[in-house]
Amino acid sequence: MRIDIATLFPQMCETVLDESIIGRARRAGIIEINCHNIRDYTDDKHRRVDDTPYGGGKGMVMQAQPVYQCVDYIKSQRRDNPPVLFMSPAGKTLTQKYVCELAESEGFIVVCGHYEGIDQRVIDQIADDEISVGDYVLTGGELPALILADAVGRLCSGVLSDDECYINESFYSGMLEHSHYTRPEVWRGMEVPAVLLSGHHANIEKWRKDDSIRRTTEKRPDLL
Repeated sequence: MRIDIATLFPQMCETVLDESIIGRARRAGIIEINCHNIRDYTDDKHRRVDDTPYGGGKGMVMQAQPVYQCVDYIKSQRRDNPPVLFMSPAGKTLTQKYVCELAESEGFIVVCGHYEGIDQRVIDQIADDEISVGDYVLTGGELPALILADAVGRLCSGVLSDDECYINESFYSGMLEHSHYTRPEVWRGMEVPAVLLSGHHANIEKWRKDDSIRRTTEKRPDLL
Protein backbone atom coordinates (compact mmCIF):
# COMPACT_ATOMS: atom_id res chain seq x y z
CA MET A 1 0.00 0.00 0.00
CA ARG A 2 1.35 3.39 -1.00
CA ILE A 3 -0.36 6.65 -0.07
CA ASP A 4 0.89 10.00 -1.39
CA ILE A 5 -0.32 13.23 0.21
CA ALA A 6 0.00 16.52 -1.68
CA THR A 7 -0.11 19.37 0.82
CA LEU A 8 1.16 22.84 1.71
CA PHE A 9 2.06 21.53 5.18
CA PRO A 10 3.98 18.24 4.80
CA GLN A 11 5.62 18.54 8.22
CA MET A 12 2.21 18.76 9.87
CA CYS A 13 1.26 15.47 8.20
CA GLU A 14 4.61 13.81 8.95
CA THR A 15 4.31 14.68 12.65
CA VAL A 16 1.05 12.76 12.93
CA LEU A 17 1.97 9.90 10.61
CA ASP A 18 5.23 9.19 12.45
CA GLU A 19 3.37 8.34 15.67
CA SER A 20 1.51 5.33 17.04
CA ILE A 21 0.43 2.33 14.94
CA ILE A 22 0.78 4.01 11.53
CA GLY A 23 4.23 5.31 12.42
CA ARG A 24 5.40 1.84 13.42
CA ALA A 25 3.95 0.37 10.21
CA ARG A 26 5.82 2.97 8.14
CA ARG A 27 9.11 2.28 9.88
CA ALA A 28 8.59 -1.46 9.40
CA GLY A 29 7.97 -0.96 5.69
CA ILE A 30 4.46 -2.42 5.87
CA ILE A 31 2.91 0.68 4.33
CA GLU A 32 4.45 3.61 2.46
CA ILE A 33 3.11 7.12 3.03
CA ASN A 34 4.84 10.07 1.35
CA CYS A 35 4.08 13.75 1.96
CA HIS A 36 4.79 16.17 -0.91
CA ASN A 37 5.04 19.94 -0.61
CA ILE A 38 2.92 21.57 -3.32
CA ARG A 39 5.09 24.72 -3.02
CA ASP A 40 7.97 22.78 -4.57
CA TYR A 41 6.04 22.70 -7.85
CA THR A 42 5.22 26.38 -8.31
CA ASP A 43 6.91 28.47 -10.98
CA ASP A 44 6.70 31.58 -8.78
CA LYS A 45 10.10 32.71 -7.49
CA HIS A 46 8.56 33.51 -4.10
CA ARG A 47 6.97 30.03 -3.99
CA ARG A 48 3.47 31.44 -4.03
CA VAL A 49 0.77 28.93 -4.78
CA ASP A 50 -2.34 31.08 -4.33
CA ASP A 51 -3.97 34.22 -5.70
CA THR A 52 -7.06 36.37 -5.26
CA PRO A 53 -10.36 34.87 -6.44
CA TYR A 54 -11.91 35.95 -9.74
CA GLY A 55 -15.20 37.67 -9.05
CA GLY A 56 -13.96 39.18 -5.81
CA GLY A 57 -14.37 38.07 -2.23
CA LYS A 58 -12.21 37.51 0.80
CA GLY A 59 -9.43 34.96 1.07
CA MET A 60 -7.13 33.35 -1.44
CA VAL A 61 -7.51 30.44 -3.84
CA MET A 62 -4.87 27.78 -4.53
CA GLN A 63 -3.72 27.91 -8.15
CA ALA A 64 -4.26 25.00 -10.49
CA GLN A 65 -0.76 24.62 -11.95
CA PRO A 66 1.25 23.82 -8.78
CA VAL A 67 -1.32 21.23 -7.74
CA TYR A 68 -1.33 19.69 -11.22
CA GLN A 69 2.48 19.55 -11.41
CA CYS A 70 2.77 18.03 -7.95
CA VAL A 71 0.28 15.24 -8.74
CA ASP A 72 1.88 14.71 -12.15
CA TYR A 73 5.28 14.20 -10.50
CA ILE A 74 3.84 11.76 -7.97
CA LYS A 75 2.26 9.73 -10.76
CA SER A 76 5.57 9.64 -12.63
CA GLN A 77 7.19 8.02 -9.57
CA ARG A 78 4.60 5.26 -9.28
CA ARG A 79 4.25 2.10 -11.36
CA ASP A 80 0.48 1.89 -10.89
CA ASN A 81 -2.24 4.33 -11.91
CA PRO A 82 -3.59 5.43 -8.52
CA PRO A 83 -6.85 7.35 -8.09
CA VAL A 84 -6.50 11.02 -7.18
CA LEU A 85 -8.71 12.01 -4.24
CA PHE A 86 -9.40 15.60 -3.26
CA MET A 87 -10.43 16.22 0.35
CA SER A 88 -13.38 18.60 0.13
CA PRO A 89 -16.57 19.45 2.08
CA ALA A 90 -18.30 19.13 -1.29
CA GLY A 91 -17.27 15.47 -1.62
CA LYS A 92 -19.11 12.31 -0.67
CA THR A 93 -18.96 11.45 3.00
CA LEU A 94 -16.21 9.02 3.96
CA THR A 95 -17.59 5.64 5.08
CA GLN A 96 -16.05 2.42 6.35
CA LYS A 97 -17.24 0.70 3.17
CA TYR A 98 -15.22 3.12 1.03
CA VAL A 99 -12.24 2.77 3.39
CA CYS A 100 -12.34 -1.01 2.92
CA GLU A 101 -12.41 -0.57 -0.86
CA LEU A 102 -9.34 1.66 -0.77
CA ALA A 103 -7.56 -0.76 1.56
CA GLU A 104 -7.84 -3.45 -1.10
CA SER A 105 -6.14 -1.25 -3.71
CA GLU A 106 -2.43 -0.60 -4.28
CA GLY A 107 -2.84 2.92 -2.98
CA PHE A 108 -3.95 6.42 -3.90
CA ILE A 109 -3.01 10.10 -4.03
CA VAL A 110 -4.67 12.61 -1.69
CA VAL A 111 -4.72 16.35 -2.41
CA CYS A 112 -5.23 18.77 0.48
CA GLY A 113 -6.83 22.12 -0.21
CA HIS A 114 -6.27 25.23 1.90
CA TYR A 115 -7.36 28.85 2.16
CA GLU A 116 -10.67 29.30 0.30
CA GLY A 117 -10.09 26.17 -1.76
CA ILE A 118 -8.48 25.04 -5.00
CA ASP A 119 -9.08 26.34 -8.52
CA GLN A 120 -11.96 24.21 -9.78
CA ARG A 121 -10.27 23.58 -13.10
CA VAL A 122 -7.59 21.30 -11.68
CA ILE A 123 -10.22 19.40 -9.70
CA ASP A 124 -12.22 18.89 -12.89
CA GLN A 125 -9.05 17.86 -14.72
CA ILE A 126 -7.48 15.26 -12.41
CA ALA A 127 -9.81 14.33 -9.53
CA ASP A 128 -11.17 10.79 -9.52
CA ASP A 129 -13.19 11.48 -6.40
CA GLU A 130 -13.87 14.16 -3.79
CA ILE A 131 -14.10 13.02 -0.17
CA SER A 132 -15.58 14.76 2.88
CA VAL A 133 -15.14 13.73 6.51
CA GLY A 134 -18.33 15.50 7.59
CA ASP A 135 -20.61 18.46 7.14
CA TYR A 136 -18.32 21.07 8.61
CA VAL A 137 -15.43 23.23 7.39
CA LEU A 138 -11.80 23.05 8.54
CA THR A 139 -8.87 25.36 7.83
CA GLY A 140 -7.45 22.87 5.33
CA GLY A 141 -7.54 19.36 3.95
CA GLU A 142 -4.63 18.03 6.01
CA LEU A 143 -6.63 16.70 8.95
CA PRO A 144 -9.17 14.97 6.67
CA ALA A 145 -6.30 13.47 4.64
CA LEU A 146 -4.72 12.15 7.83
CA ILE A 147 -8.04 10.63 8.87
CA LEU A 148 -8.27 8.89 5.50
CA ALA A 149 -4.67 7.63 5.63
CA ASP A 150 -5.14 6.33 9.16
CA ALA A 151 -8.47 4.63 8.43
CA VAL A 152 -7.12 2.89 5.32
CA GLY A 153 -3.63 2.19 6.63
CA ARG A 154 -4.77 0.32 9.72
CA LEU A 155 -6.67 -2.17 7.53
CA CYS A 156 -3.57 -3.15 5.58
CA SER A 157 -2.24 -6.62 6.35
CA GLY A 158 0.37 -6.58 9.10
CA VAL A 159 -0.43 -3.12 10.49
CA LEU A 160 -2.61 -4.47 13.31
CA SER A 161 -1.71 -7.66 15.15
CA ASP A 162 -4.77 -9.58 13.87
CA ASP A 163 -7.66 -9.05 11.46
CA GLU A 164 -10.02 -9.53 14.40
CA CYS A 165 -8.78 -6.19 15.71
CA TYR A 166 -10.96 -4.42 13.15
CA ILE A 167 -13.51 -6.98 11.90
CA ASN A 168 -15.70 -6.53 14.99
CA GLU A 169 -15.31 -2.76 15.15
CA SER A 170 -18.01 -0.13 14.72
CA PHE A 171 -19.20 0.31 11.12
CA TYR A 172 -17.21 -2.66 9.77
CA SER A 173 -20.31 -4.83 10.00
CA GLY A 174 -22.70 -1.92 9.53
CA MET A 175 -23.42 -1.45 13.25
CA LEU A 176 -21.72 0.02 16.30
CA GLU A 177 -19.35 -2.18 18.24
CA HIS A 178 -20.33 -3.59 21.63
CA SER A 179 -19.29 -1.90 24.89
CA HIS A 180 -15.84 -2.58 26.37
CA TYR A 181 -14.74 -3.08 29.99
CA THR A 182 -11.45 -3.72 31.81
CA ARG A 183 -10.13 -3.84 35.40
CA PRO A 184 -11.22 -3.05 38.06
CA GLU A 185 -14.41 -5.12 38.22
CA VAL A 186 -16.14 -2.38 40.24
CA TRP A 187 -15.48 1.31 39.56
CA ARG A 188 -17.37 4.08 41.42
CA GLY A 189 -20.07 1.58 42.28
CA MET A 190 -20.54 0.38 38.69
CA GLU A 191 -19.90 -3.30 37.97
CA VAL A 192 -18.69 -5.04 34.83
CA PRO A 193 -21.55 -7.12 33.30
CA ALA A 194 -21.40 -10.53 35.00
CA VAL A 195 -21.49 -12.46 31.72
CA LEU A 196 -18.07 -11.04 30.77
CA LEU A 197 -16.60 -12.57 33.92
CA SER A 198 -18.22 -15.96 33.37
CA GLY A 199 -15.71 -17.46 30.97
CA HIS A 200 -18.63 -18.85 28.94
CA HIS A 201 -17.58 -17.89 25.40
CA ALA A 202 -20.92 -18.58 23.71
CA ASN A 203 -22.79 -16.44 26.25
CA ILE A 204 -20.20 -13.69 25.95
CA GLU A 205 -20.50 -13.68 22.16
CA LYS A 206 -24.31 -13.52 22.41
CA TRP A 207 -24.08 -10.63 24.90
CA ARG A 208 -21.72 -8.73 22.59
CA LYS A 209 -24.03 -9.15 19.60
CA ASP A 210 -27.06 -8.08 21.64
CA ASP A 211 -25.16 -5.10 23.05
CA SER A 212 -24.08 -4.08 19.54
CA ILE A 213 -27.71 -4.05 18.43
CA ARG A 214 -28.77 -2.15 21.56
CA ARG A 215 -26.09 0.54 21.16
CA THR A 216 -26.83 0.97 17.45
CA THR A 217 -30.56 1.26 18.14
CA GLU A 218 -30.02 3.87 20.86
CA LYS A 219 -27.18 5.91 19.38
CA ARG A 220 -27.31 5.43 15.59
CA PRO A 221 -30.72 4.08 14.54
CA ASP A 222 -30.01 5.38 11.03
CA LEU A 223 -27.51 2.53 10.60
CA LEU A 224 -30.26 -0.03 11.10
